[in-house]
Amino acid sequence: MVEELSKKVALITGASSGIGEAIAHRLAAENYRLVICARRQERLDQLTKTLQEKNSEILAIKVDLRQESEILNLFNTIRKQWGGVDILINNAGLGHKEPLMTGKTEAWREMLEVNVLALCICTREAIKDMSDRNEGHIIHISSMSGHRVPLSSGVYAASKYAVSALTEGLRQELREAKKNIKISSISPGFVETEFAEKYNNNKEKAQELYSRFPVLQPKDIANAVYYVLSQPDYVQIHDILLRPTQQKS
Repeated sequence: MVEELSKKVALITGASSGIGEAIAHRLAAENYRLVICARRQERLDQLTKTLQEKNSEILAIKVDLRQESEILNLFNTIRKQWGGVDILINNAGLGHKEPLMTGKTEAWREMLEVNVLALCICTREAIKDMSDRNEGHIIHISSMSGHRVPLSSGVYAASKYAVSALTEGLRQELREAKKNIKISSISPGFVETEFAEKYNNNKEKAQELYSRFPVLQPKDIANAVYYVLSQPDYVQIHDILLRPTQQKS
């Protein structure tokens, strides 16, 4: 019973592929209870089956993070099942190559709704659970684009600069409220995922980008997440910037 109570509940958004999937595998190996959510049910089902074969405890929930009602239902389901979350990995995010001068409003809206607003709502709801326990950890998967602005990526970068501001803003709020809750961010450079294909709306362009030099793999980010989580109580890592060795910016 003591072992069961000691298991941490970790919620990973955008867990159906790429970095989110890799984080799920890494935390499952460390005996966390996992809540995985994404929009693609078939991918969630496949990941759930794989992790359950390793005796992991999994709760998989299909969620469109652009809908606040679905986010609230997600957290209510977790509370009924396991009493709330101990760790929130705000991994879900996306980008569109839609410049400020010529971009499509719908593409901008989706980036801001998923990368910023959904992150805020998930963070708020997770803190409710963590406050009851007086402990917890929130990790934002951000981007190097939250620290510099690539060409034609102003709106996407703006969404990630917002994540940098939200990380520091929440840190200050938590200290002011004397909450024993940590907030961290991880900002990768090029990672070989589905991101580049969707960003450029071009599979060949993505393959060319990832073939220029050895790029990061999702497992590298998952290892960084576990490194952040494995620190002692008095250590809070604010942000990790990691990029391929040969990436210029």
